[in-house]
Amino acid sequence: MVRGSKKIGIAGKYGARYGVKIRKQVSKIESSKREKHQCPTCMKRSVKRLSSGIWKCNSCGTTFAGGAYTPVTGSARARTQVFKQMNIKEDKTK
Repeated sequence: MVRGSKKIGIAGKYGARYGVKIRKQVSKIESSKREKHQCPTCMKRSVKRLSSGIWKCNSCGTTFAGGAYTPVTGSARARTQVFKQMNIKEDKTK
């Protein structure tokens, strides 16, 4: 495996190609997708990515769908905030 550079991190595998801005964006996305996230069920920081959009908590074993690079997408976060403001419970049976 190619070692990433200190300056750009995991996107160092691309070398001098594709431009600095794109490599920084890729570095941010790839590092966030590889870190552990908080589980929506047990609230422990043990959720890891299985594949694109599939997430699993190593603590409680819950498997759920989410975003490709983060377990909770920005639109889902905004939707839950709107529901909280309107005091409407989400229908999770769909």
